[in-house]
Amino acid sequence: MKEFISRDSSRIFLVSVILNCPWERAQSRLYVMTDGTAVPWWHCGLASVGDGFLVLLMFWVGRVVFGQGAWFDHPGLRGYLLLAVTGLVTIIPLEWMMISRMKWWSYTSQMPLIPGTTVGVSPVAQMLLLPPMIFRIVAMWRRRHPS
Repeated sequence: MKEFISRDSSRIFLVSVILNCPWERAQSRLYVMTDGTAVPWWHCGLASVGDGFLVLLMFWVGRVVFGQGAWFDHPGLRGYLLLAVTGLVTIIPLEWMMISRMKWWSYTSQMPLIPGTTVGVSPVAQMLLLPPMIFRIVAMWRRRHPS
Protein backbone atom coordinates (compact mmCIF):
# COMPACT_ATOMS: atom_id res chain seq x y z
CA MET A 1 0.00 0.00 0.00
CA LYS A 2 2.89 2.35 0.75
CA GLU A 3 3.85 2.14 -2.93
CA PHE A 4 0.54 3.72 -3.91
CA ILE A 5 0.60 6.45 -1.27
CA SER A 6 3.97 8.07 -1.81
CA ARG A 7 5.31 11.59 -1.89
CA ASP A 8 5.17 11.43 -5.70
CA SER A 9 1.55 10.31 -5.77
CA SER A 10 0.60 13.08 -3.32
CA ARG A 11 2.37 15.67 -5.45
CA ILE A 12 0.80 14.34 -8.65
CA PHE A 13 -2.67 14.44 -7.11
CA LEU A 14 -2.18 17.99 -5.76
CA VAL A 15 -0.82 19.41 -9.02
CA SER A 16 -3.50 17.59 -10.98
CA VAL A 17 -6.35 19.04 -8.96
CA ILE A 18 -4.83 22.54 -9.15
CA LEU A 19 -4.39 22.41 -12.95
CA ASN A 20 -7.65 20.62 -13.73
CA CYS A 21 -9.85 22.98 -11.71
CA PRO A 22 -9.51 25.99 -14.05
CA TRP A 23 -9.99 23.71 -17.07
CA GLU A 24 -13.15 22.29 -15.51
CA ARG A 25 -14.44 25.78 -14.79
CA ALA A 26 -13.65 27.01 -18.30
CA GLN A 27 -15.36 24.08 -19.99
CA SER A 28 -18.34 24.13 -17.61
CA ARG A 29 -20.22 26.42 -20.00
CA LEU A 30 -20.23 23.50 -22.45
CA TYR A 31 -22.31 21.44 -19.98
CA VAL A 32 -25.68 21.77 -18.29
CA MET A 33 -27.03 19.92 -15.29
CA THR A 34 -29.97 17.53 -15.70
CA ASP A 35 -32.40 20.30 -14.70
CA GLY A 36 -30.99 22.57 -17.43
CA THR A 37 -29.09 24.88 -15.07
CA ALA A 38 -25.46 25.91 -15.38
CA VAL A 39 -22.79 23.78 -13.74
CA PRO A 40 -22.00 25.28 -10.31
CA TRP A 41 -18.41 26.18 -9.38
CA TRP A 42 -18.22 23.55 -6.63
CA HIS A 43 -19.12 20.84 -9.15
CA CYS A 44 -15.99 21.84 -11.09
CA GLY A 45 -13.97 21.41 -7.91
CA LEU A 46 -15.35 17.92 -7.39
CA ALA A 47 -14.69 17.05 -11.03
CA SER A 48 -11.06 18.16 -10.68
CA VAL A 49 -10.67 15.82 -7.69
CA GLY A 50 -11.94 13.02 -9.94
CA ASP A 51 -9.46 14.14 -12.60
CA GLY A 52 -6.74 13.91 -9.96
CA PHE A 53 -7.60 10.25 -9.41
CA LEU A 54 -7.49 9.61 -13.18
CA VAL A 55 -4.01 11.13 -13.37
CA LEU A 56 -2.95 9.03 -10.37
CA LEU A 57 -4.16 5.99 -12.29
CA MET A 58 -1.88 7.03 -15.16
CA PHE A 59 1.02 7.27 -12.71
CA TRP A 60 0.34 3.80 -11.29
CA VAL A 61 -0.02 2.26 -14.75
CA GLY A 62 3.33 3.81 -15.70
CA ARG A 63 4.86 2.47 -12.51
CA VAL A 64 3.75 -1.05 -13.43
CA VAL A 65 4.66 -0.79 -17.13
CA PHE A 66 8.09 0.81 -16.61
CA GLY A 67 8.88 -0.88 -13.29
CA GLN A 68 9.79 2.32 -11.47
CA GLY A 69 8.01 5.14 -9.73
CA ALA A 70 10.11 7.89 -11.27
CA TRP A 71 9.28 6.91 -14.86
CA PHE A 72 7.87 10.38 -15.52
CA ASP A 73 11.17 12.17 -14.79
CA HIS A 74 12.26 11.34 -18.35
CA PRO A 75 9.15 9.83 -19.97
CA GLY A 76 10.38 9.76 -23.55
CA LEU A 77 8.11 8.69 -26.38
CA ARG A 78 6.94 5.56 -24.52
CA GLY A 79 5.95 7.59 -21.45
CA TYR A 80 4.00 10.14 -23.47
CA LEU A 81 2.35 7.36 -25.44
CA LEU A 82 1.35 5.69 -22.17
CA LEU A 83 -0.20 8.97 -20.97
CA ALA A 84 -2.13 9.39 -24.22
CA VAL A 85 -3.40 5.82 -24.33
CA THR A 86 -4.40 5.68 -20.66
CA GLY A 87 -5.98 9.12 -20.97
CA LEU A 88 -8.10 8.02 -23.93
CA VAL A 89 -8.94 4.60 -22.50
CA THR A 90 -10.18 6.14 -19.25
CA ILE A 91 -11.87 9.38 -20.28
CA ILE A 92 -13.83 8.28 -23.36
CA PRO A 93 -15.80 5.47 -21.66
CA LEU A 94 -16.16 7.49 -18.45
CA GLU A 95 -17.47 10.57 -20.23
CA TRP A 96 -19.80 8.45 -22.37
CA MET A 97 -21.15 6.72 -19.28
CA MET A 98 -21.75 10.01 -17.42
CA ILE A 99 -23.51 11.61 -20.41
CA SER A 100 -25.34 8.72 -22.06
CA ARG A 101 -26.03 6.22 -19.30
CA MET A 102 -26.02 7.97 -15.94
CA LYS A 103 -27.20 11.30 -17.40
CA TRP A 104 -25.50 13.31 -14.63
CA TRP A 105 -25.19 16.21 -17.05
CA SER A 106 -25.43 16.90 -20.76
CA TYR A 107 -23.61 18.95 -23.34
CA THR A 108 -24.73 22.30 -24.68
CA SER A 109 -24.86 22.78 -28.44
CA GLN A 110 -21.44 24.50 -28.24
CA MET A 111 -19.62 21.28 -27.20
CA PRO A 112 -17.84 19.83 -30.24
CA LEU A 113 -18.16 16.06 -30.40
CA ILE A 114 -15.63 13.47 -31.48
CA PRO A 115 -16.92 12.35 -34.89
CA GLY A 116 -19.01 9.21 -34.69
CA THR A 117 -19.43 9.44 -30.91
CA THR A 118 -21.47 11.26 -28.30
CA VAL A 119 -18.30 12.24 -26.41
CA GLY A 120 -17.15 15.85 -26.22
CA VAL A 121 -13.78 17.02 -27.50
CA SER A 122 -13.01 19.21 -24.48
CA PRO A 123 -12.82 16.49 -21.78
CA VAL A 124 -10.75 14.29 -24.10
CA ALA A 125 -8.38 17.16 -24.88
CA GLN A 126 -8.12 17.79 -21.15
CA MET A 127 -6.89 14.24 -20.47
CA LEU A 128 -4.45 14.43 -23.39
CA LEU A 129 -2.96 17.88 -22.68
CA LEU A 130 -2.88 18.31 -18.91
CA PRO A 131 -1.25 15.04 -17.73
CA PRO A 132 2.08 15.67 -19.54
CA MET A 133 2.15 19.14 -17.97
CA ILE A 134 1.29 17.73 -14.54
CA PHE A 135 4.05 15.12 -14.70
CA ARG A 136 6.55 17.69 -15.96
CA ILE A 137 5.77 20.01 -13.04
CA VAL A 138 6.06 17.16 -10.54
CA ALA A 139 9.36 16.01 -12.11
CA MET A 140 10.73 19.56 -11.70
CA TRP A 141 9.42 19.62 -8.11
CA ARG A 142 11.23 16.30 -7.45
CA ARG A 143 14.52 17.73 -8.72
CA ARG A 144 14.22 20.81 -6.50
CA HIS A 145 13.00 18.90 -3.45
CA PRO A 146 14.29 15.33 -3.58
CA SER A 147 12.77 12.79 -1.20
